[in-house]
Amino acid sequence: MLNHQSILITGGTGSFGKAFVGTVLARFPDIKRLVIYSRDELKQFEMSQTFSDADYPAIRYFIGDVRDAARLHRAMEGIDTVIHAAALKQVPAAEYNPFECIKTNVLGAQNLIEACLDSKVKNVVALSTDKAAAPINLYGATKLCSDKLFTAANNIKGHRDLRFSVVRYGNVMGSRGSVIPFFLEKKKTGVLPITDPNMTRFNISLQEGVDMVLWALENAHGGEIFVPKIPSYRITDVARAIDPECEQRIMGIRPGEKIHEEMITASDSFNTVDLGRYFAILPSSATASINAYCAATGGKPVQPGYAYDSGSNPDFLSVEQLRALISQHVLQAS
Repeated sequence: MLNHQSILITGGTGSFGKAFVGTVLARFPDIKRLVIYSRDELKQFEMSQTFSDADYPAIRYFIGDVRDAARLHRAMEGIDTVIHAAALKQVPAAEYNPFECIKTNVLGAQNLIEACLDSKVKNVVALSTDKAAAPINLYGATKLCSDKLFTAANNIKGHRDLRFSVVRYGNVMGSRGSVIPFFLEKKKTGVLPITDPNMTRFNISLQEGVDMVLWALENAHGGEIFVPKIPSYRITDVARAIDPECEQRIMGIRPGEKIHEEMITASDSFNTVDLGRYFAILPSSATASINAYCAATGGKPVQPGYAYDSGSNPDFLSVEQLRALISQHVLQAS
């Protein structure tokens, strides 16, 4: 699929970027060029110790910020496929520095779209988040704006052979700033801070996220927001999986935080198709063409009013399953 292609990934030195690069280099040995686009030269240097251009001739490290439209245009020369993973995603930081978050997550998204439209890029997949569904914090709101920009970009592509799509998934197990590394550090104190004992979250491994993006590259028609069918966990079960002897101290829910995360709202249901492993939320303007999309993909429309959230999800991870996944995806990776 990606052999003999040139690929660019924004935010390429992040958790997802490193996993994506490792997978692509392993699965597609004849890739033409793989450009790591990010703004932190130290992270690029550190990543180059694992993926050096001497061992992987296709690798390029390109310093740049998605806020810089001119730099993005330069980076897009000769690129076939773009993965957009760059974002400011820390909820408290976004609340305190709102316009900085907007400049990266919204204006940066539009910069990327325009650079792709002005080049010969053929396929774009942007990463989203469950926090973009019915957002209650600024980070989620900016990612919802970004999702809308990418899906609507298909309306202005003209006759270009170009598709824009989005993947939206839940908390990535073990990613930087997420709850599991936080609990692993806090267990040394004997106390694990719990925001709310009823809190639930979706869970996906880094590799599952990478595989989903690769699937979207191959299967997107353009305009979809893809959502995976993944399990949920209770935050108290995560604490028990990490150390059942630790005290679980209730701290209270933080500003901008939900008890349960949503990925498909009831309002989305009228434009949502069940594809088996994934759902596809189609643009609201595509309501009349849902039947055609189902005929082309083998999907089925979901029931009107259907909602997909981490609290009502029928698939929950047990403490034992969580402990095994933490050992596999977090402890072994560290």
